[in-house]
Amino acid sequence: MNSIETQRLSIRPILSSDAQDVYKYRSDAQTNQYQGWIPRSIDDVNTFISKTANTINEPESWFQLVIIDSASKALIGDVGLHFIGDENQQVEIGCTLNKKEHNKGFATEALKGVISYLFTELKKHRIITSIDPANTSSIALVDRLGFRKEAHFKASLFINNKWVDDLAYGLLNEEWTQ
Repeated sequence: MNSIETQRLSIRPILSSDAQDVYKYRSDAQTNQYQGWIPRSIDDVNTFISKTANTINEPESWFQLVIIDSASKALIGDVGLHFIGDENQQVEIGCTLNKKEHNKGFATEALKGVISYLFTELKKHRIITSIDPANTSSIALVDRLGFRKEAHFKASLFINNKWVDDLAYGLLNEEWTQ
């Protein structure tokens, strides 16, 4: 995979040279309070990158993309892809954006590009995402993208030393109209 190009963004596989930029926004515990992973050091990011699959679309793997602002060439966020099951027809997706870039439409634009790639190029059947019910910005984002709420699991995830609820959202290839 080379990159996914949108109107304002370039989305490409993460590189070890991205570690410092990723650490800058991912280590912000307040902004990323709904994330399951907040690095405490640059070494945490390096380990994270080293554990990411080298090739997209490997069954039972996580593949990480970074979001680059085409105008400034700045790394502004990332998108994680979890290729689920041996049949490899479902993908879990998640997005993290630098707080300085919130409310500019970048997450919507990036995810539209990635979802289109997953459905058209990789021929995936279904994309899912998992969201803390208190994360209203992410809920609004997946609603805009056409995801459907499929479940509300009570106290089902242990994140940041506490049990939290989890909302499951899904989108089928045949439902994608963007």
